[in-house]
Amino acid sequence: MNEQEIHSLIKKFIQGDRRAFEIIYDQIHQKVYRTVYFLATNKDDVNDLVSEVYIELFKSIERYNFESPFHSWLNGLIIRQVNNWNRQIWRKLRLFHRYQELEIQPPNKLLDEMLLANEENEELLQWVEHLSFKLKSVIVLRYYHDYTYDEIAGILCIPIGTVKSRHNQAIRKLRQYVERLSKVKGESFHVS
Repeated sequence: MNEQEIHSLIKKFIQGDRRAFEIIYDQIHQKVYRTVYFLATNKDDVNDLVSEVYIELFKSIERYNFESPFHSWLNGLIIRQVNNWNRQIWRKLRLFHRYQELEIQPPNKLLDEMLLANEENEELLQWVEHLSFKLKSVIVLRYYHDYTYDEIAGILCIPIGTVKSRHNQAIRKLRQYVERLSKVKGESFHVS
């Protein structure tokens, strides 16, 4: 579906045509789900996050700027929603950790579990999970959605130099993960 068709459907939806939103949904739901899946820190949250994306899409579609590409606008919305979700989870986690510090707890085995999970990662997507949200966002937009650096800068509302810097940092970190894993397994991997 091209931009004109999507813009036409958005206008119809804004005028009250509920079927227009269903058509838009049919066109975007798989890509929305995959993008959220790639960006989500906790895969158990993906369905909740997707729901949050559609709630925000439904609320903000009336403010859509018809001068910008719909998919770029949508991906920006997805990234903001995932980032907001992660920030909320982080705040709750901090409060939980503060509460735990006040109690005497047996030793935590979470660190051992995380180290074991790192050793078991065998695919690049799993290594991407270890990147910070800022780096992961650039990688997902660049390699999953095939956006240029300029387009990514527009979606994330950051300078192109920052996009390139985050991209380079992400690639460097992915190379480090691969090198560590290859040393452990005695294999040779290459990330370009």
